[in-house]
Amino acid sequence: MTEGISGPGAASGAGAAPEESHNVVLTRAPALAPLLARGALLSPTKRPRPDAPYPRTRLVLPAVRADAGRLAAYERICGFDADGALPATYPHVLGFAPTMRLMSERAFPLPVLGLVHTSIEVTRRAAMPADRPYEIAVHVAGLAPHRRGTEATVVTEARADGEPVWESRSTYLARHRVGPSAGAREQGDDRSEPEALAEREERTEREDRPEAEEREALPVAAEWRLAGDLGRRYGAASGDRNPIHLTAATARLFGFPRAIAHGMWTAARCVAAHGMPEAGRVTVRFRAPVFLPGTVAYGASGDRFELRGGDRLHLEGETSPLE
Repeated sequence: MTEGISGPGAASGAGAAPEESHNVVLTRAPALAPLLARGALLSPTKRPRPDAPYPRTRLVLPAVRADAGRLAAYERICGFDADGALPATYPHVLGFAPTMRLMSERAFPLPVLGLVHTSIEVTRRAAMPADRPYEIAVHVAGLAPHRRGTEATVVTEARADGEPVWESRSTYLARHRVGPSAGAREQGDDRSEPEALAEREERTEREDRPEAEEREALPVAAEWRLAGDLGRRYGAASGDRNPIHLTAATARLFGFPRAIAHGMWTAARCVAAHGMPEAGRVTVRFRAPVFLPGTVAYGASGDRFELRGGDRLHLEGETSPLE
């Protein structure tokens, strides 16, 4: 891949990367399969901690156009109207490949394997016609301590004619022991990495369950039956073919009993059902995975929405207009 590197002053205006970052301009979107493989191979070497150094690179794709076929497939599977504009969550898809490039680098301190997407905040400043090019840029905004490990914030930006029109801030959690004896596993734990991940996932769900059960459920607006191939269909539309979403067999390799729905599919499906202001913001917090196949209930009230499976809260969010 051919790249051009420009100075840090090339990014200006709202949403610009920190001063110490530098732009790397890509001539095309990186291929995802090699990035996923590299991220998986490097994961065992990572030692995440909140004060670890992280890449200051801002990756830029200068003129990205949505592929009409993939966009149509995305709209169908997520429930968006085909109205000639990009769905509010779609620029995240356009930025997924450069995001994976950043996160699969040796310099990125969190392991790709086991990384949990915990939240996303999307800000849309104007409608985004689907037939025009956009500059897409991604950078790591920083690391922060979390009660279960270390969390990274990754920012994706979209610009049209040099003006910012869309931005997302995603948080990703690498779970590890915190405190004086911090480490990926307890001393003497000789389990495989998938077994350790599965145990941590089960423990996290147990910890979150009381909080979800105590929260009053929103009125149910719809019930959705999710097919077992949902992960494969969304992966084809979005490019995110993480094995945990594809089949039960591939998910079991990473400690999950069945395939789980993409978090960004659950977010997009809820945003499509709920709607958001043309110039507005939507915040989504992911609480628990959705196993496939399955049935979930979409609830909404005012600016708030959620996704539940029985007593388990999978996702909650809210929208607001820009001030």
